[in-house]
Amino acid sequence: MSLTAAIEELRLVDQHLHSVLPGALARPDLEGFLTESDLPPPPGTTQFDSQLGFALRRWCGPVLGLDPAVTPDAYVAHRDALTGPGTKLPERLLSSAGCAALLVDTGYTMPGSVSLAELARLSGAQVREVVRLETVAEELAASGCTADGFATAYADLLARRTADAVAVKSIIAYRYGLDFDPARPGRREVAAAAGSWLGSGQARLTDPVLLREVLWAGVDRGLPIQLHTGFGDPDLNLRRADPLLAIDFLASLSGAGVQVVLLHCYPFHRGGAFLAQAYPHVYLDLGLTINYAGARAAAVLAEALELAPFGKVLYSSDAFGLPELVYLGARLWRNAMAEVLGGWIAAGHWVEADAVRVARLIGAANAARLYGLPDVG
Repeated sequence: MSLTAAIEELRLVDQHLHSVLPGALARPDLEGFLTESDLPPPPGTTQFDSQLGFALRRWCGPVLGLDPAVTPDAYVAHRDALTGPGTKLPERLLSSAGCAALLVDTGYTMPGSVSLAELARLSGAQVREVVRLETVAEELAASGCTADGFATAYADLLARRTADAVAVKSIIAYRYGLDFDPARPGRREVAAAAGSWLGSGQARLTDPVLLREVLWAGVDRGLPIQLHTGFGDPDLNLRRADPLLAIDFLASLSGAGVQVVLLHCYPFHRGGAFLAQAYPHVYLDLGLTINYAGARAAAVLAEALELAPFGKVLYSSDAFGLPELVYLGARLWRNAMAEVLGGWIAAGHWVEADAVRVARLIGAANAARLYGLPDVG
């Protein structure tokens, strides 16, 4: 089978994404999903004038029956017309992604997002949950617990919340930074920090001691840990999101039997590739980088594959809100893989059989092995 054909027919495992909104969106609201910024664009500019905006019209337009050169206004109008009663815009986009499984972070959703069961129906894929560690802590605080009992209560609640989950996720990069103290905090330290947090009335968990505690509770749970690294919205200090800053923590997990997936990584993807090379329990994922890089996705993918072992690289879209982003992530990944691996074949560096095998590993088989998905990959 040719490389292009193998990539096109591959049923992907999208190993990190969020739920989507099924209905119509006003243009400003739709544009809000085309950027990580939480601020409106300057007057006279549009988020459609970006690699992601161009890619969305070019690749999602034809799936919805539009010309690739459709204008933003025409795209939004046509999209709205497809989201009325009895229409199937979300189903068309989600099923066209060609995914066998979707692993969904349920820690951050928007009102009106489809349920996991509905996401499975619309996409035709197996849907499994990824549980966000910080969200579980915030659920515990809201339901009531004592400072002295926080650590035990959290571990018990996490066990219940992850009974059917395939992984946990940490956003310590957002809430503090990856330059955190890698040591497991002591019980007295945790109790003191919990007392301060619970007494503050603040719902959001930002205390560095408790962030470390819930991360180590995730380690104890034994499921793969997805760790946000690299770029995100302005709530994150990008200087402190370099995965190399977490090297001491990652090194401390050697031999612990827990696998860590570095999500997104950009612009630190070469450092992330080094970590995947250096530590058997560390995996690399480019995530939302693929969508945001658009026409340059192949360049970023090629850089990640310079050093990362091919059995340690995973695919995800990190789609959020727009069903287009689930499809677009898959489409751009297929394009980029064909371009990168095809180029190495053409240059005489690789043979096609190896390229086909590596595409299948990265697109599905690595995730199936890591997360225990026997029916895919």
